[in-house]
Amino acid sequence: MEKHHRHKSAGVKNECVQVVVRCRPLSNKEESGNYQKVVEVFPTRGVVEIQNPSEVSKENRKMFTYDAVYGPNATQQNIYDETVRPLVSSVLEGFNCCVFAYGQTGTGKTYTMEGVRGDPEDKGIIPRAFEQIWAHINRAQNMNFLVAASYLEIYMEELRDLLKPSNRGGLELRERENVGVYVPNLHSVLCKNVDDMVSVMNQGNKNRTVGYTNMNEHSSRFSTSSRGFSLGKLHFPLTRFFHCKLTLSLS
Repeated sequence: MEKHHRHKSAGVKNECVQVVVRCRPLSNKEESGNYQKVVEVFPTRGVVEIQNPSEVSKENRKMFTYDAVYGPNATQQNIYDETVRPLVSSVLEGFNCCVFAYGQTGTGKTYTMEGVRGDPEDKGIIPRAFEQIWAHINRAQNMNFLVAASYLEIYMEELRDLLKPSNRGGLELRERENVGVYVPNLHSVLCKNVDDMVSVMNQGNKNRTVGYTNMNEHSSRFSTSSRGFSLGKLHFPLTRFFHCKLTLSLS
């Protein structure tokens, strides 16, 4: 997670990067295969410990400390309220923010970011962010908001516009002062409510690149080679006498 305020004087930056770890439970396949649990999570200390199953002693555990950690019993609501809700609030105050889910295929990135469709309790970060943004806009008075959404995939080191698949070639990452990293000519859609945002996400998902690997046949993202990957981004510039952006990414 990253927060960066662009509306400071030249040369002054206010940046903060936090690393949050979520550990999923053993899958049904892993349990039926008698796999052992080797990870212990200590949320109050922000610590993850890994045990070598071949060692009887627990003294040789490897310990890793993060800004926050969540175990198998953590709910979608808890994770959003504690880690993402403050970031979205910052976007509405003029910050640029990014939530980036990274991990091996099958670790639960899609569940955390998108959740289960039609299940209010299992909604992921992205639909919850939609709702928070529009709840804020609908409460605001004497303010003008302009919300636009775009959906970008990076696959095999190539940029693809998921909202306009015909927009091939020529897309590249650029960086400009007072704007940050952006992609010229990336198609965007103006949104008027949560349903519009969901529609944009669903439209982009239909155009994502999918290839098969043996890692997880039910994963939302597959690689055709060890170096191939896809990166989905949703951008939501909001205008309230300034311009800011929230990026929700799934690798």
